[in-house]
Amino acid sequence: MDFSTSPHSPITHLRYVAVAVPDFEATVEFNGGVWGLRQVADDRNVSFFAAAGSTEQYILRVRYAPEKRLDLIAFGAENVASVDALAERLIAAGVRIDREPAALETPGGGYGFRFFDPEGRLIEVSCHVEQRAARLLEPRESIPRKLSHVVINSTDIATTKAFYERHLGFRLSDWLEDRMCFLRTRVDHHILAISSGPHVALNHISFEMRGIDEYMRGSGRLIRHGNDPLWGPGRHGAGDNTFTYFLDPGGNVVEYTTELEKIHDDETWVPRRFEATPEAADHWGTGGLITDAMIPAMFNEPDKGLWTPSPI
Repeated sequence: MDFSTSPHSPITHLRYVAVAVPDFEATVEFNGGVWGLRQVADDRNVSFFAAAGSTEQYILRVRYAPEKRLDLIAFGAENVASVDALAERLIAAGVRIDREPAALETPGGGYGFRFFDPEGRLIEVSCHVEQRAARLLEPRESIPRKLSHVVINSTDIATTKAFYERHLGFRLSDWLEDRMCFLRTRVDHHILAISSGPHVALNHISFEMRGIDEYMRGSGRLIRHGNDPLWGPGRHGAGDNTFTYFLDPGGNVVEYTTELEKIHDDETWVPRRFEATPEAADHWGTGGLITDAMIPAMFNEPDKGLWTPSPI
């Protein structure tokens, strides 16, 4: 089945992002400290972090490795039948499979499989992962509510975009010129975006806050702790979400955001094209055009883990 002609994707949401970094201890301290996540498991130089407002067992996994890499991006699926059917379609299409559908041994268990996308990123799709207790964040509580989206750098946006549309059922929400496309599977404007880059790499990971006040308080907390923003605070055109970008100790860009646009009617939605003007980049005018510090940070280093299975 070609999902580019189907209105329904088997992918329900973005489950977690896993990274490997040489500066493991500092990255763990950052995420479990000033960034506001909760460390829920730690095993053999691997730490798992949850968000208080999310039922996901964890939304971020950090692993020690001598070289920085994106270990994998994990998406949720509806059920075992969806996982099995997707795996069968990918195998039939000649997609390289890393782990065939089976019970998962990571925290929360579940059932899933892993495969490589056209540029060698490792992708996991799973279902029936045990949910953890979540709670409503209080007003002014400036910690991440959930994982919002992930952005990847591609040397061939057209091919990468077509893969996620055709094989995983992602749908195009908007373009930023011809340099970035925003993709969704349900109502959130994007859970995945693909940006043009000089090499394949992680661009950034975005974490959703409770609201505007909590987003600003969180941004201020990072600044008070000596973490100068790479870009922001501001509000994007595409997605209409707020943004403040920081660099974590592992050398990856992370974002606080809130109020991401919702798309409730796939049939009537027409993807828009935004220009890279100051007004489109930042509706508020507080962050301005992308900064000189943000550009090399978001390009990141060439990913050393392409076409290589993650050990965890």
